[in-house]
Amino acid sequence: MGALDVSKVVHGRQGWRLITCIWLHAGVVHLLINVLCLLFIGIRLEQEFGFVRIGIVYLISGFGGSLMSALFIRSSISVGASGALFGLIGSMLSELITNWTLYANKVAALLTLVFVIVVNLALGILPRVDNFAHIGGLISGFLLGFVVFIRPQFAWLNQKRVAPGQQTAPAERKHKTYQYVLWIENCTRI
Repeated sequence: MGALDVSKVVHGRQGWRLITCIWLHAGVVHLLINVLCLLFIGIRLEQEFGFVRIGIVYLISGFGGSLMSALFIRSSISVGASGALFGLIGSMLSELITNWTLYANKVAALLTLVFVIVVNLALGILPRVDNFAHIGGLISGFLLGFVVFIRPQFAWLNQKRVAPGQQTAPAERKHKTYQYVLWIENCTRI
């Protein structure tokens, strides 16, 4: 029906299974857990960055999680949105790192995200849980967050709002150098 079955992806040339497995679940409890996670993570990110950016991260992270799962787990079938959800968590982590100066409670935000990641990866040790999809989605989302969730720094915005004739500090660039490097590097890989 669309679950990630590596033999069908490789031998049956059904690559679409790398995406369709994101929307399938192994029961009502699995579906409810993923919906609750998406509500807690997705609403905050969507309010901050919009549904288009979140959708891009969600889809690509889900694909990355499915791909990693297909590379390492060849004998079982995999379904669920956990890779995509971990991608959203990973993108939150990279957004926190990129926009570190914008946060008031930096350490609390970082510790909360690290705690959520560690607990969820620990739950991945349970039987029938695909931790490779979690890790693949986390890595994909973390890298995508550097590209998709870049926000201009406030010093650059203040330069635009100076009245004519008023003296300003030397102009600063819109983004930091490492943000341009990560953006260019990730765009060349895609």
